[in-house]
Amino acid sequence: MNWRHGGIALTLLVGGCTLGPDYQRPELPMPEAYLQTADEGASIANLPWWELFLDPQLRSLIETALEENKNLAIAAARVEEARAQLGITRADQFPNVNAGTRAERGNTAELINEDLGTNTTLTVGASLAWELDIWGKLRRATEAARAQLLATEEAQRAVTISLIGDVASAYLLLRDLDDRLAIAERTMKSREEYLVIIQARYNEGTVPLIDVNQADVELADAQVTRSAIERQVVNAENTLSILLGRNPSTITRGQTLDQQVFPPALPIGVPAELLARRPDIRQAEQALAAQTARIGVAEANRLPSLNVLGQLGFVDSNLDDLFDTDLWTIGGELSGPLFDAGRTKQQVEVELARTEQLLNQYGLQVQLALREVEDALAAIRTYNAELKFRERQVQSARSAATLSRARYDGGVTSYLEVLDSERSQFDTELAESVTRRASLDAVVQLYKALGGGWQPQP
Repeated sequence: MNWRHGGIALTLLVGGCTLGPDYQRPELPMPEAYLQTADEGASIANLPWWELFLDPQLRSLIETALEENKNLAIAAARVEEARAQLGITRADQFPNVNAGTRAERGNTAELINEDLGTNTTLTVGASLAWELDIWGKLRRATEAARAQLLATEEAQRAVTISLIGDVASAYLLLRDLDDRLAIAERTMKSREEYLVIIQARYNEGTVPLIDVNQADVELADAQVTRSAIERQVVNAENTLSILLGRNPSTITRGQTLDQQVFPPALPIGVPAELLARRPDIRQAEQALAAQTARIGVAEANRLPSLNVLGQLGFVDSNLDDLFDTDLWTIGGELSGPLFDAGRTKQQVEVELARTEQLLNQYGLQVQLALREVEDALAAIRTYNAELKFRERQVQSARSAATLSRARYDGGVTSYLEVLDSERSQFDTELAESVTRRASLDAVVQLYKALGGGWQPQP
C-alpha cells in the first residue's frame, strides 16, 4: 500500500461514518391565516420596541431593564456556559497530548550493587491519546452541544422579549392605578364637601339623619377605595423596580394613560412567520436538534472505539549526560462492549423517547404561540369596542349624577337617587380606566406573541 492508500485509510478511520438520524425540521400543519381579522402588511413584530412605545419614560425604563435585569443577566451567563461547553465537547475530537517531568534521587540501586551508590534520575516525556471518531460519536456530541448553544441563545432572546413586554405592561398598570387613585381622591373630596352640606341641612332640620348617614357611608367607600389603590400602586412600583434590576423604589412617571399612543394599524403577517420569529419556538427546535444528535452518540456507544496511544520520553541518569536515553511507544487500543445486559441498547431507546418528547414539545410550543396571537387579536378587538362603551357610559353617569344632585337640592327626589347615580359614576370611571389599560396592554401582548422586540438574524 503506497502513501496515497494509507492517507485514504487514515481519512476513513478518522472521518468514519456518522450514526444516527440527521436533524430535519418537523412538518407541522400551519394555518394560512389567523382566525381573527387583522390589517394587511408587514408584521408589527418587525418594529423595534422603541418605535412601538413612544412614551420617553417608558423607553428609558425598558433600556434600564435590558441593562440591569437580573434574569436577563442569568440568561446571558447561561449562553456563555453553553459556548464554553461546546468548546469542551469539540476538543474531544482532537488528540490529547500531555507533558510532564519527574526527578528522583535515592540509593535503591545500592541494594543490588554497592558501587552504584546514590542514583539521580530525571525523566522528561509526553503522552498522546486520541480517539478516532470512526462512528461519528464525537461529531454527534459536538452537533448536540452546538444546537444546545443555539437553544440557549434563543432562550436569552425569549427572556428579552418577555422583559420588554413585562416592563410595558407593568408601566401601563401603574399609570392605570394613578388614574384610578386620582378618581378616588376626586370622588372622596366631592363627597366630603357634600357631606358638609347635608350635615348643615340636617342641623337646620331640612333633611333627615339617614341622609347624613348615607352620605358618610359613601365617603367612607371612596376612602377605602383610595387606600386599596394606594397599596396597589406601591406593589406595582416594587414589581417594576425588580424588573429594572433595582431594589424597590419610586418610579418616575411619563405620559398619562390616555396619552399612550400605539400605531393605528396592527398588521401581523402570516402564522408561518412565527417559526422564524418566536425565540421560544426556535429554542424548542434547537433543543430537538440537540436531542436528535444524541441518538447518534448512543448508537455509537454500542460499537467498539479505536484509540491511538503513544509516549515519548528522555531519561538522564546522574545528570552526567543530558537525556542520554530516549524512550518511545506507539500503539492502538480497540475496545467495546462485549456483554452489558442490553444497557447500551436501552440507552438508545432512552434517547429516542426523549427525542419524541421534544418533538411533541416543539409542536405544542407552536400551538401555544398561535393561541397567544389569536387571544391578543381578540383582546384588541373586544377591548377597543368595550372602551367606546365605557366612555359613553361615563358621560351618561356624570350627567345623571349632576341631574340627580340638582333634583335632590330642589327637593324633587330622595337622597337614594343621588347615591345610586354617584355610585354609578364612581364605578364607571374606575372601569373606564381599567378598560383603557387593558386595550393598550392587548397591543403589548400581541407584539410579544408575535415575537417582537428583537431582530432575527438571516
